[in-house]
Amino acid sequence: MTDCLFCKIINQEVPATRVYEDEHVIAFDDINPQAPIHKLIIPKCHIHNMNELESDHNELLGHMFQAAKKLASDLGIADDGYRVVMNCNEGAGQTVFHIHLHLLGGRKMQWPPG
Repeated sequence: MTDCLFCKIINQEVPATRVYEDEHVIAFDDINPQAPIHKLIIPKCHIHNMNELESDHNELLGHMFQAAKKLASDLGIADDGYRVVMNCNEGAGQTVFHIHLHLLGGRKMQWPPG
């Protein structure tokens, strides 16, 4: 998608501080962090939101969560705890319409989140 910010990051048309990359996903710093550690994990293929997920995306979603787990360990937040969030549509807080996980940590998380 030519107008998708995350697709532009994937294609290196827009800079981002990448912290992880493999053949399926990339992870980078959130530009508006909500915790001391706030990374975004996105698939390299464009999927607009969770409502567009199909059963053939199951492996990709599992891979995204495995990337979150690896990052949490690499960043030293796995033992203390971290949160992984995916928002769907504007009413839930999705602002970039390319599915992504938020990995948040480095502070005590509150419940309910908001």
